[in-house]
Amino acid sequence: MNRDVEQARGRSHRFWVGLYFLSVAIIGALRISDAINGPTGFILLAAATGILIPITRKGHDGSGQSSAMASYNRRVLICTFGYVLGLGIAVTLWNEYELSDPVVFAISLLPTLPTFGVIWAMARYLGDEQDEYFRHRTIMASLVALGFVLAIGIFWGFLEMFELVPHIWAWWVLPVWAIALGLTQAWQKVRGL
Repeated sequence: MNRDVEQARGRSHRFWVGLYFLSVAIIGALRISDAINGPTGFILLAAATGILIPITRKGHDGSGQSSAMASYNRRVLICTFGYVLGLGIAVTLWNEYELSDPVVFAISLLPTLPTFGVIWAMARYLGDEQDEYFRHRTIMASLVALGFVLAIGIFWGFLEMFELVPHIWAWWVLPVWAIALGLTQAWQKVRGL
């Protein structure tokens, strides 16, 4: 897209993507360094998730993406907000209150159910997408992301088994998959695939 046209429409897609990742990195660093507490971190993360709105809109302003992709992005955005909100509520309740096992089970569903929504959104997109080229690109990016998650999971699992690294929780799978998917899609765009 012509840079003048891009500037006339406001900030570029790259600006919003960079701002989102910078925001998440800063929030993560503040949280890891204990500069902010857990609830504050989740509130800031929820606010940073709002940056995904212009990212989704910028992805459909004349870039040749299909209406199926616009619907997919809208569904994933809703699920992402649900995930962040559910995770924040679940962790806050877990940290602040003595909960019974059934309640802990119930609050663990708060961030889990939106991840099922992301999986459903992907399946729905692949069924709705009429353009074989877009469908193929998405399937290939998903397979690369899945391969990345499997490789990292297997490697970490063996390192953990041999007591070289600490145990990590299994929920890392979706964020790592999503990051790998985004990086693969960016690589496809740069390479013109």
